[in-house]
Amino acid sequence: MKRKNFIINSSGIVLGTAFAPHLMANVHANNRVNIGVIGTGGRGSGIIKLLNQIPNCEVIAVCDTLPFRLEKSFDLIKNNKNPKSYADYRKLLDDKNIDAVIIATPLNTHDQIAVDALDADKHVYCEKTLAKGVEAIARIVKKSKSSKNVFQTGHQYHSSRMYTQLVDMIAGGKVGKIASIEAQWNRNGNWRRPLPDPSFERQINWRMYREYSYGLLAELSSHQIDFANWILKATPEKAVGFGGINYWKDGRETYDNTKVVYLYPNGVKATYTCLTSNAKDDYKIMVFGDKGTLTIFYDTAWFYPEGTYQQEYGEVDGVSGATTNWSQSKGIPVDIKHIDPTKQALMDFRDAIVNQSKPLSSAITGAKAAYAVEMGIQAMDTQKTVLWDNTQFIL
Repeated sequence: MKRKNFIINSSGIVLGTAFAPHLMANVHANNRVNIGVIGTGGRGSGIIKLLNQIPNCEVIAVCDTLPFRLEKSFDLIKNNKNPKSYADYRKLLDDKNIDAVIIATPLNTHDQIAVDALDADKHVYCEKTLAKGVEAIARIVKKSKSSKNVFQTGHQYHSSRMYTQLVDMIAGGKVGKIASIEAQWNRNGNWRRPLPDPSFERQINWRMYREYSYGLLAELSSHQIDFANWILKATPEKAVGFGGINYWKDGRETYDNTKVVYLYPNGVKATYTCLTSNAKDDYKIMVFGDKGTLTIFYDTAWFYPEGTYQQEYGEVDGVSGATTNWSQSKGIPVDIKHIDPTKQALMDFRDAIVNQSKPLSSAITGAKAAYAVEMGIQAMDTQKTVLWDNTQFIL
């Protein structure tokens, strides 16, 4: 059934017929997980395509407030002959045939949809960043703790076999004692999506507006912040930062460039940079230790072992001074085999549901990264040092 078969009624846009009630009894018997995708923009549609490739994951419903996106996402569904389509996510949650939902909506909607989904007895995969604001983060944490269902945050590095092996390397002492982390996610472009009609500006380009999003730090750097929390087994103690709308004078409200520095225990500083007017080196994370440096790109990593220092003393303008002779080994590629991290994360979500196990990226790890993002935003907005506040946010 294609677009011509859409039926609009009081419950939203519904397509297809209801599933036979007895099918629910077979969901866990054959390890199939029936999934509803809420939010079918670029990310949600991409997830549908990946779910089509994953055994025992079946998209049976989609939801979006924009009809043209809903139609397009419906056509992407490959593994189900009678899927449904909804304009109201609450109607999707009422569907008893759905075991789990993917939340790929604007950041400011995550907490309400996630809480409602858990209340509806659904397993939840919530895209990063977990939530917008301290109260919203706390709501999800509280509800997930009281639920028996799986809640997975979409920080897919936890599922990436490349990143998990790199974390193991670091934990095993490969880079030695960590001194600093530097990360960037740079691009040269305005980050805008094309519009079929100007009236859809805020709905489609929601990342540009503070009502919906925190912009670059939340949508990009949050992955790298989550990684730092993971390898350091800690959360930042304080944050300082600067951001601005200095290049793209196009009405956006979220910063078009950001630089935030977090101080972790033991003096480790982690710096995160996002530019939208220069794409040099694009994406990169560098972990500096006293035994070497690990440089991580999208799907490759290199290790640069430390060389040796040999101090040589000589006369500099008649004054005895020290010069350094630095010998450094060439970088060594890290040989790691892996698949698309989002696909792996969705496979791990399926497995956590079937095996009734804890997800690798939980509500707690997601909350820690989300609160660090909140600190960074406050630091940039106020240009003051912002402290991690356990009285405000208790995990």
